[in-house]
Amino acid sequence: MNITFLLNGETVALQDAAPTQTLLDWLRETRGLTGTKEGCNEGDCGACTVLVTDKNGTRALNACILFLPQLHGRALRTVEGISGPDGALHPVQSAMIEHHGSQCGFCTPGFIASMAAAHLNCETDHDRTLAGNLCRCTGYAPIIRAAKAAEKAPVPGWMMQDRQMLNDPDFFLPEISSGGAKGRGADSPPSPLRPKTTDELACYYAQNPDAALIAGATDIGLWVTKGLRDIAKPVFLADCTDLQQININKDHIRIGAGVTMSRMHDLMRDHHPSYAAMIRRYGSEQVRNAATLGGNIANGSPIGDNPPALIALGATLHLRRGETQRAIPLEAFFLEYGKQDRAPGEFVEAVSIPRAPDRLRCYKLSKRFDQDISAVCGCFNITVEGGKVASARIAFGGMAGTPKHASHVEAALIGQDWGEATVRAAAPAWAQDFQPLSDMRASGGYRLSAARNMLMRYFLEDRGAGVCLHEVTA
Repeated sequence: MNITFLLNGETVALQDAAPTQTLLDWLRETRGLTGTKEGCNEGDCGACTVLVTDKNGTRALNACILFLPQLHGRALRTVEGISGPDGALHPVQSAMIEHHGSQCGFCTPGFIASMAAAHLNCETDHDRTLAGNLCRCTGYAPIIRAAKAAEKAPVPGWMMQDRQMLNDPDFFLPEISSGGAKGRGADSPPSPLRPKTTDELACYYAQNPDAALIAGATDIGLWVTKGLRDIAKPVFLADCTDLQQININKDHIRIGAGVTMSRMHDLMRDHHPSYAAMIRRYGSEQVRNAATLGGNIANGSPIGDNPPALIALGATLHLRRGETQRAIPLEAFFLEYGKQDRAPGEFVEAVSIPRAPDRLRCYKLSKRFDQDISAVCGCFNITVEGGKVASARIAFGGMAGTPKHASHVEAALIGQDWGEATVRAAAPAWAQDFQPLSDMRASGGYRLSAARNMLMRYFLEDRGAGVCLHEVTA
């Protein structure tokens, strides 16, 4: 594949680049830019964090699970490019020195990249923006002090250069090619490896159902870095902007499969704040900036955090194969562990949720608050009219081989008085809905008990009780 992008302010043009070579490997082994570190190689530790800019802005991403074609037409800055061309330090670098934010130094380049991205975007919630960067030395306090100290410093001019160059109509980026040193002419048909529209994607994928669709690569990246798999037919979706649209009308919110989790967070903050609070704990800032809603659904994980919330909201899943489109209730997509209702060559196109008064509450239970897989994720959407439960949609992840409705619990609630006695009387129904397994995250008994307690938490929260530990002050 032929790829062109900016690297620390200079144009890089690669011919016949391996489509599944990770950016981290290319930086360290081909370019000698070893400031970007290899730590976990799976998007957890943040040592490989870099800044990527496109016409929508600048965000921090993990280089270890980012494939080179995902950079085409974009600008990249590594830690070597965060300081000025004359060696002047970026304000976050100066602050890290002044506040002793580095000890062994291995994690420091990743912290600098995340802090520089936050500084550029005027982000001051440092606990959130740095949650994906791990440090074993400092205890984080000096790093947070450094981030705070740099907040009001002006953004250096060289950090604005990437956006200016990408918005320059004279800055030409040749079309990406599926192979060959000569590439393609601008009028040639689009490469099947990088479709421009959903129509092009649908046509190619229907004929090549064994292709791997790559949006954020937060899952597929691990196929390469951990599974050492060879992806013969990668298809990169970054240019399918019609998959990245959010459309809101008076009845529904339709969310394209290519919408990132960062954008989902911003969207849900305005419509269902509890869902947004749960998304805040979905991976790290770097992961949320890359991961997509469609990817989280399509991989069929029983512990994905989005499906329980969407099922509780009564979401509809929109699928497409070639010219054929269909819509199904989201819960119907998950048939059994590892099996979804998706035909060969069919892909997730969008999700739509009905607009309704916000009654949704999402409770994510995990060993760590940030960046951890849920042991149990419970989502509740219960409507009360005249003191009685008029409707209930309750869904869980981590309790079965698929994300699943608590249908017996719902039936035990509907039509009953909305009170503590009703919540307690529904307790036997939980075992009818779920027989959770025991694993390293939790025992089956613990999961079942936690699920029951989450319903009580929903009831108490609905009555105005304080139930969130993060809102408790001494």
